Amino acid sequence: MAELTVEEVRAEVEAWLDANWSEDLAVGEWWDILGPSGYAHPILPENAYGKGWGRAQAGAVMATMADRRVMGPAAGLGRMLAAPTIATHGTQAQIDEFLPPILDGTVGWCQLFSEPGAGSDLAGLTTKAERDGDEWVITGQKVWTSGGQIADMGMLIARTNPDAPKHRGITWFAFDMDQPGVEVRPLVEMTGHSMFNEVFIDEARVPHANIIGEEGQGWAAANTTLMFERASLGSAGKSPATASGSGKRSVRGKLVTDFTQRSGGEAGLPPIGMKMWDKLVDVARKRGMESDPVLRQELVEIWSLLEVNRMSQVRAKDPGQRTGAEPNIGKLVMSDLFRGFRELGNKVIQADGMLTGADEPNTGGLIGETTMFSPGPSIYGGTDQIQKNIIGERILGLPREPGPGKDTPFKDLPKN
Repeated sequence: MAELTVEEVRAEVEAWLDANWSEDLAVGEWWDILGPSGYAHPILPENAYGKGWGRAQAGAVMATMADRRVMGPAAGLGRMLAAPTIATHGTQAQIDEFLPPILDGTVGWCQLFSEPGAGSDLAGLTTKAERDGDEWVITGQKVWTSGGQIADMGMLIARTNPDAPKHRGITWFAFDMDQPGVEVRPLVEMTGHSMFNEVFIDEARVPHANIIGEEGQGWAAANTTLMFERASLGSAGKSPATASGSGKRSVRGKLVTDFTQRSGGEAGLPPIGMKMWDKLVDVARKRGMESDPVLRQELVEIWSLLEVNRMSQVRAKDPGQRTGAEPNIGKLVMSDLFRGFRELGNKVIQADGMLTGADEPNTGGLIGETTMFSPGPSIYGGTDQIQKNIIGERILGLPREPGPGKDTPFKDLPKN
């Protein structure tokens, strides 16, 4: 069967929205309709409540919803990371158990990957899982866990076999966050928000049936999760208004118009992009700075970076032009954009950059928030240095750094 064109997808989605969308719906009512339709996550295969479409067609679905001012699917790490990982590595029974609550916004997820001693070297994690009958007992610590304080479930990777090489003794679990032995401590950032958390796990339990993929083969599933994370963080495109899905902080009872009639990113994540660039151009004109040659040059540099990123996303939709490094490149570009908007924004608003929130008269505090948030994107989701290492080693074929043999048991590796 021939793949639908973007125009055909738009026409199909328009007809479906005509039959199903209403501004009188509650969020939960809308997500109950959207979730199983295939349009909530079109990239997922049909057996995983998707359409099996490519990124171009999926982008057309979201763009059509945005153009129609329709509320999009439940946002969050469940939809971004857990759903495609489970669809790729899980059984049909696991897909049927875990995906519908993600897509209808009743269950929110977090990512329990990084540890205090295993960030850049994620495979060096020491959180342990020990088999106890039909369950595994988990003990360890995770950090930089986005949304951990409101998540219902976690994507947990833990070491199930310390005698195996470090990449082969790891298992990926669907982990219940609401149980004894799990303590979540929010980390307050200098923005004032708490996007990240540290999670302490002390003999918490997870069913053996919740292993996604095979026992001891969690590194493959984790790499799938990371691939989707980098692709999402580095993506560009038009998106509809939405909200995160979570049973602990549910928005299902609110009206869809509470979200479709407002703009802006989620708390803690400044909405950088062309709208922000247009805002800075407008502020520069009002302040009589539009003829400053240095400022004009920097405005064009940011505009060019935004356009190059957009065109790279378009090129990547053609399988014949993909290099395999697109998610990593997109992630690096996002880091550059945050730094660039930080520098450019403060040059435009000048001393007002010392003000925050409504006290800052030009952008309502957006530049101040971007300034304080800007170091984060070069760290979370894999540091800029890690992205460059991946591109160098896996794409360009450069030699790896010397170290112990890859078959060395984890327990025999030097620690710190």
